[in-house]
Amino acid sequence: MTTEAQKIEVLEQFQNYLQQSSLDLSPVAQQPDLFSLLSELASLRSEVKAESRQFKNTLDTLSSALTTVQEDKAHLSKELTLTRKSLEQQQDKVMRTLLLEFIDIYDSLLSASNVLQNYQPVSTLFKSSRKKDIAFIKRFEEGQLMSLKRFTQLLQRYQVHPIECVGKLLDPTKMYAVETISNQELDNGIVVDELRTGFLYKNQVLRLAEVKVNKFNEK
Repeated sequence: MTTEAQKIEVLEQFQNYLQQSSLDLSPVAQQPDLFSLLSELASLRSEVKAESRQFKNTLDTLSSALTTVQEDKAHLSKELTLTRKSLEQQQDKVMRTLLLEFIDIYDSLLSASNVLQNYQPVSTLFKSSRKKDIAFIKRFEEGQLMSLKRFTQLLQRYQVHPIECVGKLLDPTKMYAVETISNQELDNGIVVDELRTGFLYKNQVLRLAEVKVNKFNEK
């Protein structure tokens, strides 16, 4: 028959066994499962590959978009350059037309001024008003000269300058010979007179000068 002391001893042994078993199982529970680890690694590898492909696709899309933007920018820049050039050509054409109109007025003023400067009043007619006529013509001449000066300044403001011809060798790109003389004392092809003033606009010919040129047959 089991005594009370023996029962207590058996319980203590069983309790010690359970504690020992618990200590022995803990390390086993903490050890990783190799299959689960490999599965997680495979899954992680798949995720990394998927993210890499997605990142590559994103880079390709961005690169394509950047190329398109650069091409559009180059095309737009080319179009702007052509448009700017076309506008400049149109503006230049309009400006040249307008300046030629100014030059026609300049010619009229210059012609009138030359007539007034060369005017000689008739002494046998209108003796009573002769002094008044001379004074009127003088004032009119002064007004013409003033208008001519203003027109000259206006043309200069727009970079329009007369072509210097007299005493220079005929330049077909700037001058047009409408008359000739034969003077053995001057070199052949020398401009001796300017019949109509030519003009340059921004150093380009706006209107050819009409000139008289020395020409003779050399023996």
